[in-house]
Parts: sequence; C-alpha cells; structure tokens
Amino acid sequence: MKLWGLWLGPVVAILLGGVLNLQGSPPAAVWTASITALTALWWIFEPIPIPATSLIPLAMFPLVGVLTPNEVGSAYGNEMILLLTGGFMLSSAMERSGTHRRIALGMVALFGGNNGRRLVLGFMVASAVLSMWISNAATSLMLLPIVVAVIEKVQDEKLSLALLLGYAYAASVGGIGTPIGTPPNLIFMQNYESLVGEEISFLEWMSWTLPVVLVMIPIIWLWLTRRIESTTRIELPPVGDWRSEEKRTLTVFAATALFWITRSDPFGGWQELLNLPGANDASVALLAVVALFLIPNGKGEQLLDWPTAVKIPWGVLLLFSSGIVIAKAFTKSGLSQEIGDQLASLSTLPIPLLIGLLCLVITFMTEVTSNTAIASLMMPILAATASSTGIDPKLLMVPAALTASFAFMLPVATAPNAVVFSSGRVTVRQMASEGFVLNLVGVIVVTTYFSLVFG
Repeated sequence: MKLWGLWLGPVVAILLGGVLNLQGSPPAAVWTASITALTALWWIFEPIPIPATSLIPLAMFPLVGVLTPNEVGSAYGNEMILLLTGGFMLSSAMERSGTHRRIALGMVALFGGNNGRRLVLGFMVASAVLSMWISNAATSLMLLPIVVAVIEKVQDEKLSLALLLGYAYAASVGGIGTPIGTPPNLIFMQNYESLVGEEISFLEWMSWTLPVVLVMIPIIWLWLTRRIESTTRIELPPVGDWRSEEKRTLTVFAATALFWITRSDPFGGWQELLNLPGANDASVALLAVVALFLIPNGKGEQLLDWPTAVKIPWGVLLLFSSGIVIAKAFTKSGLSQEIGDQLASLSTLPIPLLIGLLCLVITFMTEVTSNTAIASLMMPILAATASSTGIDPKLLMVPAALTASFAFMLPVATAPNAVVFSSGRVTVRQMASEGFVLNLVGVIVVTTYFSLVFG
C-alpha cells in the first residue's frame, strides 16, 4: 500500500493539475489542487511519515508563488498551534506527576464494585473525562496497564473485551468535549474564524459538544456490555495517599481550565472585565506551562522539566500547521470559490441528509488515515461549500470535526484503537464487528443533534 501511494500521489497530482489547467483555472488554483492532492494521498497511504508529508505544502506554496513565505511562516506561530503546544505540555505534567492515574482510578471506583457492567462504565467515564484535557493517545496509554491489571483477575472474556474497547472508544468520544481534546476541534475553530471572523469560545464549544458526549458514552456502554452478566468482585490497583506534586499539578490544571472556560463567557468573561482584548486561550495555556516550570514538586525539582516537555508530539503540530497553510492557499488561490460553485447543488438536499452523508463519508475515511489529516483537508472544502450555498458553515463543519473522531472499526483509525490492539487481547475482527455499528450510531447521533441545534 505504501509503494502504491508513493507513485499514486504524484500521478494524481499531475493529472488533476492538467485537467484544471485545460478548464482554464488560474495557475495558483492549479498548483493548490495538485499540491493538496499529493499531500492528501501521502497522508492516507503513508509512504513517508505523516509529519514529513506535512512539510510539502509548507515548502511548495511559497516556491510556486501561491503564498508568501510570511503567510506560510505565520501558520506555525498561529494561536491554535500555540494552544495545542501548551495543552500538550500541560498533559505531560499531568502524566509526570501521576495525577491522571489517581483521577481515573477515583472515577472507576465510583462506578465499580461487584458489577462488571458498572466497572466498564467507570473506566469509560474516566477515559472520556481525561481525554477532554489530555491527548487521546496519552489517556489510552495511561489507562491500558490499569485495565490489563483488572482483566487479569477476570475470567469473563466478554467483560475483558468490553473493558478494552469501551475505554478506548470513550477516549475518542471524550476528546470532542473541549477545544483542546483532539486536534480536529481546533482545526475547525481556526478555519471557522478565518471564514466568518467570529471566535468560538471554550465554553461555546463545550455547550455544543458535551451533549453528544453524554449521549454517546451510554450508548457505547450499552452496546459493548449487552452480553455481560458478571458480578464477580474485582479489586482495583491501589493509589495510595495524595502526593504534593499531584496536588500542585491538579491545582494548576484546574485553574487553567477555569481561565479557559471563563475567558469570554459569561458576560464577556475576565477578558472584558480586565480590559485585555488580546487575551486568548493560548496565552492561558502557555502561562500555565511557565508556572509548572516554576512551582516545586516537593522533591527538589519542578512540576515540569524540559526533558519531559520536549517529548510532546511535534509531528502533530506540523500536521496542524500544514492544514492551516492549505486552508490559506484554498482561499487566496480562488480554489475555494471554484469548489464551492461545483458543490452548490448540494444545497438542494434536505439538511439532515446532507449532514448525514457528510458524516458517513468522513467517519469511514478516518478509518484509514489520521483524523487530523482528514480535518485539515476537509475543513477548507466545507467552508467553501457553505459559503457558496448560503448554508451556515457550522452546520457542515462542526459535524465533520466530530465524526472525524468517531472511527471505531480499525486499529489504524485512532490512537486509542491502536493502543488497545497493541495489547494483543483484541483482534481486528472483534474491533471491526463492534465498531461498525458504533460508527453508524455516531453518524445518526451527530446528524440528529446538529440538524436540531443549527438547522
């Protein structure tokens, strides 16, 4: 597949460029389409690592004159990139202190006891809540040894499968709950702000997405535990007493979340109260990171050190930057307008059908490639479509961002899926058979909810 992708990318890029050139498209639009096609296919087939492919638009658009070097360079210093950087470093501090493990086990204990089905729900809730604030990959990696320790005491294979798949799927669903939970959320916010000129606040995003999380988690739980009858008492790993670094890290994290949520809401938030019009969520995240470097952990070190902070996934930042650059190129070259005009006929479809088809396509596209890559590719196209058809952009872009995280069938689809598959206790067939139904459920839930909210 990688070898096919290596050659397919350039061939499709050349053919697409030739067709658009014959149709009389401007040279900038031709270059944008060709470069994007090459990037998208290499993202999907991965003949080289995804972050390396993400360098192509950053290098090519200035080279062929579609964007200026300053326009490309500003993408890596974009507010959303800085927010993601700060969020990754905050989650690194949580992992270093072990705070996330204590929170997870505490939540599981609330739901657990002697009922296997409640134990699954406890792990799912813990996974969903944690993944709202730290990366889905970090959440799933952190919880895996705890889940394995629990299922080694259980003889029920159905319960073991439900625990593994349940906490992994919940990490993907929980990630949509906050802007920093997963990159597609921020990719939508960046593209929407560029298109409409309106900033989506932290609290506003949560008001849209938390209802989806609250609906999806019980549905996934009911589906995965439908055959479980186990009532065997299960002992959870001990967590011990609170340590000073856990208390201090949790305090910083809680304060950061509070400042994020109240920055612009309610009544203008502290941003308006303190007359700080330039304040943004990235500022809050980066100042919180500085605080972590300053606050001692009670053991002669600080809550965060550079060897820990530098391990954040820089490749995701490159991928995100590449998406921002592609979005700029789509707009500046006029390709967005051309695509929007071609897709204008979609406005004749009933809104629920339009959203449903969009979600269905994206959730199954995400099964074979990165949800961040899919969001980076699709958001400029959906923004152009909405602009040309007179549809509220949120009506297309928000459901697309959410269903980019709702891929439950294959190990390659999401980091949580890959993590539980790596345990050797889940087969591809098991994941696909359970996940296929949940893919469809996710499409139905998102389509129904946003048709009612925005439609």
